[in-house]
Amino acid sequence: MTDDHSLLAAKAEARKAAAKVRAAAFKEKADAAAAALAQTGLGFLGAKTPAVVSGFYPYKSELDLRPMLSALSTQGWTTCLPIVMGEGKPLVFRAWAPGEATEPGAWDIPVPLASAKSVEPDVMLVPLLAFDRAGYRLGYGGGFYDRTIEKFRNSRALLTVGVAFAAQEVDAVVRGPHDQPLDWVLTEAGPIKVAAG
Repeated sequence: MTDDHSLLAAKAEARKAAAKVRAAAFKEKADAAAAALAQTGLGFLGAKTPAVVSGFYPYKSELDLRPMLSALSTQGWTTCLPIVMGEGKPLVFRAWAPGEATEPGAWDIPVPLASAKSVEPDVMLVPLLAFDRAGYRLGYGGGFYDRTIEKFRNSRALLTVGVAFAAQEVDAVVRGPHDQPLDWVLTEAGPIKVAAG
């Protein structure tokens, strides 16, 4: 699809379908999936030493990463959450571990307090509505993660890991020229090394 309007329409339709799939998976497996991710951790990345990992606070039917972030924090990782700074801007990140105080951010999603330390992630855990084996994800349409991933990849090393229920996999994600591929996808069934296309 070369036409922008057609691409936006196709993505909107895909989001509706993907949201239903994710909601069904959440209803069936939310707690078990959260526990599975906490147990899997990030050892599959082969990181020599724990670094900074960004998670996200669960929104709607997103997988709950708090058990995983707690486990990573005890392993020596610095955990953080993203902050939306405004339309068209990349995300910024502040240190946070489960149990620490938060305040309402964009869409009332909890974010670390303004006094929390600013950090830059080495590993970014990325929410999504759908993913494919080429590493592309369908997000919510704001472009926040794509913009942020592109910014970091232009200036520093970054590993990206999409986080999803296994049921969210599709044959091919509807994608545009600015969509950034992921390096991995982690589901309750285990990690998937994607073949970025």
